[in-house]
Amino acid sequence: MTDQALESRAVCDSQSEMAEIVLPNDANPLSALLGGRLMHWIDLAGAMAAHRHARSYVVTASVDHIDFLVPVRVGDLVILRSSVNRVFHSSMEVGVKVFVENYIADTAKHVASAYLTFVAVDGAGKHLRVAPVVPETDEQRRRYDDAGRRREIRRSELERRRKAAR
Repeated sequence: MTDQALESRAVCDSQSEMAEIVLPNDANPLSALLGGRLMHWIDLAGAMAAHRHARSYVVTASVDHIDFLVPVRVGDLVILRSSVNRVFHSSMEVGVKVFVENYIADTAKHVASAYLTFVAVDGAGKHLRVAPVVPETDEQRRRYDDAGRRREIRRSELERRRKAAR
């Protein structure tokens, strides 16, 4: 990787938005969106921002807690917005925020949020160094700082699980 490829990039350079219409195949017998389908979409939306930032392949390393706040029904429009919150060495935390939009009533509701960790890799799966991300707004700086705290929590929880498995 060249030095130019590792120049810092602004958060806005990799922000992504994805839209999906909930179809019957995406729903349970109650016509509500399947949680697993939403998690799949969250992973895809997060990967888009990670790919754009890293300019390489990325793989999902972890997904933090997800709460489903409101039901999403067949026919609803789901909007997923993603951005890179912070870059570490070869990994990056990406935040995804999900909304359901009722385009007839012109309303939107927050459905779910998730934080995912992606790792940049080459075609052989070897980890690649990722360019730093530059937060430019107060909200982006808050998310950057929060990502560092979440990383420490993930690391200590992983260490706790490793010790418990011995």
